[in-house]
Amino acid sequence: FLRQYHFGGVLADDMGLGKTVQTLAHLVLEKTAGRLLNPALIIAPTSVIGNWRNETMKFAPNLKILTLQGARRKLLFDQISDADVILTTYPLLNFDQEHLLAHEYYMLILDEAQNIKNSRSQVSQIVRRIKAQHRLCLTGTPMENHLGELWSLFDFLQPGLLGDLRSFKRIYRNPIEREGNDIRAQGLSKRIAPFILRRSKEAVATELPAKTEILRKISMGEDQRDLYDSIRLTMHKQIREVIKQQGFARSQIAVLDALLKLRQVCCDPRLLEPRIHNGVTQSAKFEALMTMLPVLVEEGRRILLFSQFTSMLTLIEEAVVDLGIAYVKLTGKSRGRTALVEQYQTGTIPLFLISLKAGGTGLNLTKADTVIHYDPWWNPAAENQATDRAHRIGQDKPVFVYKLVTEATVEEKILRLQKRKADLAAGIYGAKAGSPTRLTQEDFEHLLGPST
Repeated sequence: FLRQYHFGGVLADDMGLGKTVQTLAHLVLEKTAGRLLNPALIIAPTSVIGNWRNETMKFAPNLKILTLQGARRKLLFDQISDADVILTTYPLLNFDQEHLLAHEYYMLILDEAQNIKNSRSQVSQIVRRIKAQHRLCLTGTPMENHLGELWSLFDFLQPGLLGDLRSFKRIYRNPIEREGNDIRAQGLSKRIAPFILRRSKEAVATELPAKTEILRKISMGEDQRDLYDSIRLTMHKQIREVIKQQGFARSQIAVLDALLKLRQVCCDPRLLEPRIHNGVTQSAKFEALMTMLPVLVEEGRRILLFSQFTSMLTLIEEAVVDLGIAYVKLTGKSRGRTALVEQYQTGTIPLFLISLKAGGTGLNLTKADTVIHYDPWWNPAAENQATDRAHRIGQDKPVFVYKLVTEATVEEKILRLQKRKADLAAGIYGAKAGSPTRLTQEDFEHLLGPST
């Protein structure tokens, strides 16, 4: 329907429902019907290019694919017109824009389209200039933090549908985010509904085994608690003074730095500089994890362990070596990502250590039956995406998800913010309209205030 009437759209199915395969099926249909006269250009994160290539060869072998990646890609630019599907990455757009803009495409497809959520970014500006008959965004999270990200996607897909940015803020974003205006939220939801194709796992993958979430609250020891309270009181006083002098908008870096230090104390004081942790190196959460892991491995569990901090993964890595637990590790610095995944999926290694940023998307890890989130992150979509590396089509075992949260700290408050962000997303493109919100000065006061 969207293709027939030249509308842009978002394929926003939940993670793990096969957006890649659905897209390839559409391209095969277009080629069979004789409409794929120009190539389709697919832009994706670097981490998933291998997956696109493999899925194309497996499910759509009649599509002629050209991958523009690596130093030798410059030798392939003259083959663009001869291919059915062109694969490239967001980081390469700036370098290759001259060659890509020289062609017209049948379809321009953005995978993990939240990469253009900032409408002012260079990537966002380049993709808007690419000539294509049809535009499609693939993302399980059309909006991660605020409504401006949703506007950016639709400004690319269907310019004018939501007005310009200034009018969108006045008509929708401010009334919905600041005032909790349900009528405006429902109006926005109805306006974008025809252009968002979204299905939930519960509705589609009814054969998926159960997913059980287990929240483990962990109490800090006396020394760690004293360190946490000392940092919280000191930082809260400093931040209030900074906000008083500079205003809230210009103080966000200082606020986020304070929250970072508190999160690091919760994870492990050793993440802090020695002058800050002052000899306190005991971590209740780390000790709890080291008690959990041998038991889970002994039970035959296959585990994915996520952390936002690569330095935390290093500490965990050192400990599992001492415990004699076999593992693989994936961070943004890892080479041979596909080989690491293959090693875990086909072997008997029980533990995969993964940084949330590097491994939250584009991985199929259905051999895992246990997911551990070592530290909570502000954005619930990021955690859900990480969990869905295991709980996705192809999984035949129940999946257990452990969330480790340090009791009576900023981590518990992050969980409450997660719920509010989830309500924001569900209200706009979910089943019903809600009252979205965003981080405010009051939120930061709450986060840095004493635990109640």
